[in-house]
Amino acid sequence: MKHPNRMKVLLVSSTYPSSARDSTPGFVHGLARRLVAAGLNVSVLAPHLPGLAPESSLDGVRVRRFRYAPEWLESLAGPGGILPRLREAPARILLVPFFLAGLTWALWRCLVRDQPDIVHAHWLLPQGLVLALMPHGRRRAQQVCTVHGADIFALRGRGFSWLRRWAAARIDHILGVSQHVRDSLHREGIPEENITVLSMGVDLETTFTLPSADAARTGVLFLGRLVEKKGVRFLLEAVALLRDTCPGLSVRIAGDGPEMVPLRALAERLGLPDSIFLGSVPPEEGARLMRASLICVVPSVTDSVGDEEGLGLVTIEAMGCGCAVVASDLPAIREVVTHQETGLLVPARDPTALAVAIARLLHDPGLCHSLGENARNTVLERFDWKVITARHVALYEELRCGTDSILSP
Repeated sequence: MKHPNRMKVLLVSSTYPSSARDSTPGFVHGLARRLVAAGLNVSVLAPHLPGLAPESSLDGVRVRRFRYAPEWLESLAGPGGILPRLREAPARILLVPFFLAGLTWALWRCLVRDQPDIVHAHWLLPQGLVLALMPHGRRRAQQVCTVHGADIFALRGRGFSWLRRWAAARIDHILGVSQHVRDSLHREGIPEENITVLSMGVDLETTFTLPSADAARTGVLFLGRLVEKKGVRFLLEAVALLRDTCPGLSVRIAGDGPEMVPLRALAERLGLPDSIFLGSVPPEEGARLMRASLICVVPSVTDSVGDEEGLGLVTIEAMGCGCAVVASDLPAIREVVTHQETGLLVPARDPTALAVAIARLLHDPGLCHSLGENARNTVLERFDWKVITARHVALYEELRCGTDSILSP
């Protein structure tokens, strides 16, 4: 039965999975379907992908796909996101004006047709910028934008900084997925009082869960996109250093991306078997791999264009599965992992330190267990979707009602 007075929420994203088994990051879809479960009337506006219908339903979420080129040319959005796909094929930058035009027209039509109460854009550039350009009619939707990290760290320079300030000044409220993102936005001149730290969530109840009590956990796992900022090359170098002290060490690298070919070549030079590369895996398989692994490594770095982790949900997923986590000591990761309490932090780009931390855990099962147990308890309190969804719903209600108690940092 439909409830005509339910709050209408329109989510706008450049990255959205096409199916439940799609390996495209699904955190916006995760939010959408939990908002639906909470009783909100939710729809999503996302770029069209070849082979998909203009309108569809995924897990009860209505998804509209906007066109921006002939189908055979629609390659700007897709697995990995816009920025990695631009780096992979720079000629795709020619599609950007058409993408922005298609998004602008489609968003305007959604606002006129659906009259949403809340429009929640994900990524300040470009979705937040387009949202800020929308004309205000007699019934203006409240505007929210989540900054995930790449939309600030990978887009450096005065021009991008000015665009972010301009857009943020015209949007009712900005959400940063971490304190590090919030601080970075404030340094650009966006007032702190306009930014709330509110991350995406992780399904810690049914997907990223502990293994059964009698299940064996072995080896080292990396799971994520194979891009420069994930730092996988340093993990490979660390594993090569462990060859003598940890013979027979099982290593699995789950993921795909533009770095796959150079990483395979590096593994060959280091004498590591090609079988360690598992390729892209769907979310359920990723969770199964985490439950079967003793250690999950997050060797992230600040890459050559300045991009870095805005939060790093894979770290939270691994902690939710009770893995002992070894991660780079970067600002956003420090917000999730407490050294020697919920994981081990090592200097970024330091394969020797990474090898030492991995060896320490391999030789100390008790430490692995205590770190994993503490990690699970910590993320349950902070990042489970029940907690995150409730905060989003409360924020939407505050905005719609014109109060501001929840909007304090």
